[in-house]
Amino acid sequence: MDEDYDIISMDKPDDSVWDVVGWGIHHYNEQKAGDTRRQQVCFVVRAPDGKIAGGLIGATYWDWFYIDLLFIKEELRGRGYGHRLLEMAEEEARKRGAKNVYLDTFSFQAPDFYKQHGYRIFGELKDFPAGHQRYFFTKQL
Repeated sequence: MDEDYDIISMDKPDDSVWDVVGWGIHHYNEQKAGDTRRQQVCFVVRAPDGKIAGGLIGATYWDWFYIDLLFIKEELRGRGYGHRLLEMAEEEARKRGAKNVYLDTFSFQAPDFYKQHGYRIFGELKDFPAGHQRYFFTKQL
């Protein structure tokens, strides 16, 4: 290791870190696997007063769809909003050429919801967090 360089800890990476690390790995990945054609996917549940009551955030890239977050306020759960968000997002991903989808969720969140929609577990981390599991799901679109 070159002694002219220091390794330091940062509580919150700033733009200069993201410019080097984030874009560095992005460019490296594109060199090896081609253009990601990454596009954000976002659908929201909006109340009559304009406030956001839930939504789904993800991205399509390399012919895959990644669901990063799906959340519905508690008072709206069980009324079909999550189902509709998932359907709309999957359809948008298909239009963009995605062939598969993946996501992760915790045992105390919504694993049964995803199973009901045809997702299957391909990985599990036990005791993450302690007493719970983190599941990784996939589905062919």
